[in-house]
Amino acid sequence: MSLLPHQLELLSPARDADIGIAAIDHGADAVYIGGPAFGARASAGNDIRDLERLIAHAHRFGSRIFVTLNTILRDDELEDARGMAWQVYEAGADALIIQDMGLLEIDLPPIQLHASTQTDIRTPEKARFLQDAGLSQIVIARELDLKQIAAIRAATDPARTTIEFFVHGALCVAYSGQCFISHAHTGRSANRGDCNQACRLPYEVLDGAGRIIAHEKHVLSMKDNNQSDNLRALIDAGVRSFKIEGRYKDLGYVKNITAHYRKLLDEIVEEGTYTRASSGRTTFSFTPDPDQNFNREFTDYFVNGRQQDIGAFDTPKQPGRAIGWVTQLGDKWFELEVGDKSTVLHNGDGLCYWDLQKELVGVHINRAECVAPKKGIWRVFPKDDVHGFKDLRKGLEINRNRDMDWVRTLDKKSSERRIGLWAELAETADGFALTLTDEDGFIGSAAIVQPHQPASDAARAQGQLREQLARFGATIFAVNDIALTLTQPWFVPASALNQLRRDAVAALEDARAKGFVRLQRAAPVEPPVPFPEDTLTYLANVFNHKAHDFYLKHGVKVIAAAYEAKEEEGEVSLMITKHCVRYSMSLCPKQAKGVIGVKGTIRAEPLQLINGKEKLKLVFDCKPCEMHVVGRMKKSVIAQHQREMREHPLQFYRTRPV
Repeated sequence: MSLLPHQLELLSPARDADIGIAAIDHGADAVYIGGPAFGARASAGNDIRDLERLIAHAHRFGSRIFVTLNTILRDDELEDARGMAWQVYEAGADALIIQDMGLLEIDLPPIQLHASTQTDIRTPEKARFLQDAGLSQIVIARELDLKQIAAIRAATDPARTTIEFFVHGALCVAYSGQCFISHAHTGRSANRGDCNQACRLPYEVLDGAGRIIAHEKHVLSMKDNNQSDNLRALIDAGVRSFKIEGRYKDLGYVKNITAHYRKLLDEIVEEGTYTRASSGRTTFSFTPDPDQNFNREFTDYFVNGRQQDIGAFDTPKQPGRAIGWVTQLGDKWFELEVGDKSTVLHNGDGLCYWDLQKELVGVHINRAECVAPKKGIWRVFPKDDVHGFKDLRKGLEINRNRDMDWVRTLDKKSSERRIGLWAELAETADGFALTLTDEDGFIGSAAIVQPHQPASDAARAQGQLREQLARFGATIFAVNDIALTLTQPWFVPASALNQLRRDAVAALEDARAKGFVRLQRAAPVEPPVPFPEDTLTYLANVFNHKAHDFYLKHGVKVIAAAYEAKEEEGEVSLMITKHCVRYSMSLCPKQAKGVIGVKGTIRAEPLQLINGKEKLKLVFDCKPCEMHVVGRMKKSVIAQHQREMREHPLQFYRTRPV
């Protein structure tokens, strides 16, 4: 069982249980989080007891917790992974997010399985295969456009598999699971949760003749994903789970971005065709604003086709928002005129500006004073010496990339999530009974023995009964309506009504807990369906013998070992990406097609990327419109591996002898 076709799921990230709880409180229908080990964010693991705490909170609202087990595994790690899977299942987790197909060949608990982004789902055939292999939710490639997403939906069964799509956050430039630069250069594997983010480094770009066409540019660094304007189109294409990136992100980011998409999805839900995937309504004490969190500016990437301006080539840092211009410089301060006179600067704010070399320079405000409120003039005393700021000058535009007032707002309680209910107070033979029915149809009742004492003031008594019964503030419920089924107005002491309400709420919570239905594990199709290809290269990330057995069972005849097996010592594709450096620099042959004067002069020749001693080659595959970043594994990485194998022999899938 996956999401029902009319349900929309907001899926938020969590670094730890406290952030996960905040995500639920800010409207998440589901949260994905690392377990004790084997998550694709190596330093974002969580203890089982913390997971239990998060799961218990989420399930009160009918929200789900998905645990990541999405690294590729060695043979000697499979038993520990199996043990962890059982642990998180017994803790109440709703699904495991996996990359390694070897897990499908071991004794996993009957927990629902979801395909990680690292499974690299780009085609209808791959999506259909994973559905038939027993995966109930699949996160498809970020690089797909609306027509490609719709084709995947058409090839799969909405009753069996939910389509999940990243709608916000940092973008890996490579197809997920198809980047090996980190491992080639450092031995740290992105597919094992330990990426060194070579894509965020500055590179010199050389053409085939050795000419510099870009100097110290972050040409593999993407802007951040933001699909705020495309939600309806994504729904029409078949997406039902809307995923926010960020298991390394802080509390403020998760609160703000979850709230932002909660509001957008609620607007769609209120139109009547779709429903939320969990219970309750969420209100916020702030206005969500994605620009307030760290971002490299935004792009909707390839959803609406290839765009020119998707890269954050100047800096991988946050440029922030323009707020004003420098008007004067002093020995220990500079003055700033803000464009919007209502703008307030705070001690601790972060400012920045572009120097003459187009490098971003950060300024931390130690103290800020408004010296001319009507003109919007602020005197800024930086934490560091004013004379040390490169190219700080009169007329320079200044951005703000951290607003301490915003940070403090999100450090505090900033949301309420409540499940609507209807209350009915009725008299019984020896007292009164309160029945609570919530928005999901669950019922909780309680009764007390209490004398039927006529009220001296009928109108006032009825008002007091309603007022007292409506006090659900300390619970997760909010009353929609109160019905008084009484033969006449009675006086009921406040203490009796409070006890009645507490007991009925406890009964309702118990009914909700007992009525919570765990997601079911999907059975794979029998006999096993054939994999779309009969030959797998290192790009398939097969790193253990169980994964090898899985693909054999599904008709694959030739299976290479994962790049981490250290068998690919020559030049290979270390990254495959839909991003094209040539296109972004207006050097694409397709862009020049038909342009007078350039016929035949622009070819898709290899380019070279250089960062220090590291050299990579860019090869352009124009038919599928993809770029390959080509290189080889460093000898030091191979030597280190050989030493480790001698000292601590490890078991993993390989096709060649050690």
